[in-house]
Amino acid sequence: MKLLIRQGRLVDPVGGIGGVMDILLEDGKVAVIGSDIRERDAEIIDARGLTVCAGLVDMHVHLREPGFEYKETVETGAAAAAHGGFTSIACMPNTRPVTDSPEGIDLVKQKAAQACGVHVWPIGAVSKGQKGQELTDFEALKGAGAVALSDDGVPVQNANLMRDGLILAHRQNLTILSHCEDADMVKNYAVNEGRISRQLRINGRPAIAEELMVARDAMLAEETGAAVHICHISTAKSVAIVRRYKRKGVQITCETCPQYFSLTEDEILTQGTMARVNPPLRTRADVEAIIEGLKDGTIDAIATDHAPHSAEEKARALTEAPSGMVGLETALGVTLTYLYHTKEMPLSDILRKMTINPACILRLPTKGRLSIGADGDMVIFDPKEEWTVDPERFASKGRNTPFAGKKLKGKVKYTIVGGKVVYQDKP
Repeated sequence: MKLLIRQGRLVDPVGGIGGVMDILLEDGKVAVIGSDIRERDAEIIDARGLTVCAGLVDMHVHLREPGFEYKETVETGAAAAAHGGFTSIACMPNTRPVTDSPEGIDLVKQKAAQACGVHVWPIGAVSKGQKGQELTDFEALKGAGAVALSDDGVPVQNANLMRDGLILAHRQNLTILSHCEDADMVKNYAVNEGRISRQLRINGRPAIAEELMVARDAMLAEETGAAVHICHISTAKSVAIVRRYKRKGVQITCETCPQYFSLTEDEILTQGTMARVNPPLRTRADVEAIIEGLKDGTIDAIATDHAPHSAEEKARALTEAPSGMVGLETALGVTLTYLYHTKEMPLSDILRKMTINPACILRLPTKGRLSIGADGDMVIFDPKEEWTVDPERFASKGRNTPFAGKKLKGKVKYTIVGGKVVYQDKP
C-alpha cells in the first residue's frame, strides 16, 4: 500500500527538516521525503496549507478497561486518540483488576489489537493491587510487554518501597512514572488549597503535598541512579526542584498536561466538577512557571492524563465527584492555542514534547520520528483552523471536559498509523 502526502509543511524536531515537501509512505514506512514525488497507484492526500509531523505520543492515559468499561474501553479510547492526532498511547494500570500481572498486560494487548489501529502500550503497576505494600514482578511485566511502571492514581507512599522499586526497575531498563502527591495531605480533597478552597469553605490539596514527593523521588533517583518520571507536574516549586536535579545530572524527567498551562483554580467556580482533577488546577503563578518549564526544557513532555468518567459520576457534588478530565481529543488544540498562537513556544519545540520526547522516555525507538525508514505514523493538522469543542462529538465515552464550548485554534485533519489513514476530519 502506498500513500503520498503532497505539499504539506513538514515539521521534524528530530532531524530539523522543515518546509513544504511531499512524503511517500510505502508498506507502513516512510519511503521518500522530497519535492514533486511522482508515484503510480498511490493514494494521495493534498496537504497544502497543513502541517505534517510524526504521530503524537501520549505517555499517560486511562483507558479504564478492564473493570470500568462504562467510562471507557481500549477501543473507544484508541478512537479518541486517533481523533486527537495520537498514534501511540500508554495506558495506566488502575483498572479492575489492576494491571499488575503478565495476564493483565496480555489483556490490554489483545484489546488493542482489535481497536482502530492506534498503538496502545500497557504500563504495569509498581505494587501489587496498587496497594503500596509489595512490588510486582517487574521482569515478568516487561517480558509481557509493559513499557513502564506506575501506580498512577495512587502515590507510592512508602519511600523504602519506592527506593527498592527504582533499583529493580533500573535493572530491567524500565522507568517508573510517579504520581507525586502525599496521600495523607491530599486525602480526597477536590481543589487546590488556597483562595478558592477558602472561598468555598472546603479543604484543599496543598501544593507542598506534590512538592515533597517530587523532592523525595528526585533524591531517590539521584541515590539509586535509576530513572524516574514525574507525572502531571503542576506547581512552580515542583518545576524548580526538577530543574535543580536535572542540572545535577540526575535521571529525572517530567510531564505536564494542557490544563496546567491553560487553566487556573478559578475554573472551579464556573466549571465545578468538570475542573476537578488530580493534582488540582493551581494559581496563575503556577501556570506561568509551568510555561517557563516547558520553554526551558525542564518539562520534557506534554501528556493528557485522559481520565474519562460517566455523566452521573461528574454530576455529584464537588467534594464527592471523581477527579479527572478527558483530553485526547482536545490536547493538540489547547496546546497550540495557549502555547503556539500566544508565541510562547515555536511549533517544533511543542511537537518535540508531544512526539519524540515521550517516545524516548518510554523507550519506544521507532515512534515519535519522521525520517526515511521510520514507521509511517503521522498526523496532519491545520494550525490555524478554529473550532468549538463539542463533547457530544467525542469518540471517547467521556464527556467530562472544562473546554466544552471553548474555541480552540488548531485542528487535526488526518491521523495515519502504519501508512493507513485511521482518522479523517469531515465537516
